[in-house]
Amino acid sequence: MKNFLLFVMIWFVVTGCSQDPRIGIFQYSKDIGDPKLAGKATFNEKDQSYLLEGAGYNIWFDTDEFYYLFSEWQGDFILTADFEFIGAGTDPHRKIGLMVRESEQANASHISATLHGDGLTVLQWRRAEGEAMRDPEDQIFASKSQYQTLQLDRKGNQFTMHAALAGEPLEKIGSHTMSALDEKVLLGLFINSHHEDVLEQAKIWNVRLEKPPF
Repeated sequence: MKNFLLFVMIWFVVTGCSQDPRIGIFQYSKDIGDPKLAGKATFNEKDQSYLLEGAGYNIWFDTDEFYYLFSEWQGDFILTADFEFIGAGTDPHRKIGLMVRESEQANASHISATLHGDGLTVLQWRRAEGEAMRDPEDQIFASKSQYQTLQLDRKGNQFTMHAALAGEPLEKIGSHTMSALDEKVLLGLFINSHHEDVLEQAKIWNVRLEKPPF
């Protein structure tokens, strides 16, 4: 009986330690910047979609608060996904999108393909760790709004955003060179409610992360 109980205890320890934290294709998930309300992510195996839920005051100025689903990545890439907010939302500046980040620090350098709750679509960045993001110097605005598909790619230190309305081809939004980002970065999906007391949700599907042919 004692041997059986010891076996059960060891089994729980081993299986608990070996659990894979991966959600879909992504390795990690966490709140960045210690938002007041905790976020989460789930993956639907049936339709290969993600449900993100997160809070946070903003992704701006010299520090960020948001929920991040991400992986570590080395070198060039193409990351593409379709996005849709769930519900009417509380703040028109709530954000979802694709983010490349130097670290998990709240003030880290990053560049993001961002869709706002009111449909505003932009490429935004923080040039270096701890620097304040500037308006309009640190962003490139899309000519349209309410995009569904966002794409962010890297070639060396140059990052390029494309976007598409539902049923339309991708169009280039803009490019920016990020000298502060090393070859090894974090990249993935994010959500921010722009309101510390509110959790927002978004559905994300057709997620593809590829090594580019260039």
